[in-house]
Amino acid sequence: MLYTFGLVKHANIRYRDSFIRLSRCELQAMLHALSIDCEMKQEALGGADFISFECRSLSPGEISFLSRHSSAAFLAEKAGGGLLRPLSFERRDYLGEDLPEVLKYKGKTSPSFTRLMVNMALSLSPFCFSASPVTLFDPLCGKGTSCFCALQSGMNAVGLDTDKKAVREASDYFSRYLKFHMLKHAVHQRSETCGSRSLPVTEFVFADTKEHYQAGDTRFLALALGDTADCGALFRRKAAHLVVADLPYGVQHAPQSGAKAEPFNVFLRRSLASWKKSLMPGGVAAVSFNTLVTPYAKVAGLAEEAGFAVCSHEPYTRLRHEVEQAVVRDAVFLMNEP
Repeated sequence: MLYTFGLVKHANIRYRDSFIRLSRCELQAMLHALSIDCEMKQEALGGADFISFECRSLSPGEISFLSRHSSAAFLAEKAGGGLLRPLSFERRDYLGEDLPEVLKYKGKTSPSFTRLMVNMALSLSPFCFSASPVTLFDPLCGKGTSCFCALQSGMNAVGLDTDKKAVREASDYFSRYLKFHMLKHAVHQRSETCGSRSLPVTEFVFADTKEHYQAGDTRFLALALGDTADCGALFRRKAAHLVVADLPYGVQHAPQSGAKAEPFNVFLRRSLASWKKSLMPGGVAAVSFNTLVTPYAKVAGLAEEAGFAVCSHEPYTRLRHEVEQAVVRDAVFLMNEP
């Protein structure tokens, strides 16, 4: 069967230059999760960008899975004479697509690229088709974009950051979101102890419908304030399935105390060791970074030193792209092998 996959038009012109290549990488990873390995080619149809591929007939469930692609706009079967037969392509989002988009702030990671990292990490993991909700952990969550992308798709999410203002803004925004959309929820405040330190946690428990909430079919978002190396305190009961993190683009990262700036490599070494402990066996970490600050080989080497297995095959090694003049972003995918 010959399929063609229509892509949304990305607003960032600089990012658009790499957009189709990144979209192909994501689609290849998702097809591989369906045990499909096939050739793909880029096409322009009616002024729009498409990726075409030939494979066995896709089931409705598989089509629904592919609809989660970060840039999917249209899927069709390609018939003779160049005719397209549109396929039902309903995105089954748990929460609205406005959730990761509405909150704007300087330095925000593109929700589209964040969804790409989530989809590729999940496709690499054994939890891709889990019947129960997957938990995503962002150990440098800022104002919560990765967490909100996870919640949109029906995952649970845990976010941790040292920036008190950012964590509070993420919490306030999600509280307003739940109220605006009239979603049943509860909010709990607690603290988790890590040695002599305490991590304040705000936890939201909610559901997409009133019926699901009453039946106990809920999801959660936990937002914690603290140093990323203390993340083990958040996962004493159950580890995360995925870690998705966008590393700071500065040369140095200040620790929570603010007493002394910490060299970036030192920060990353201690962080990766802690993140690995927060992951289930078989879990996957997707970490994006600015190659102008830290080269891919350095990040991969530190990850291996921490005990991760680095995914070193395509499409997971083809994500390097320019974001702006001072940022050339790449991502590394790390497996917590059982």
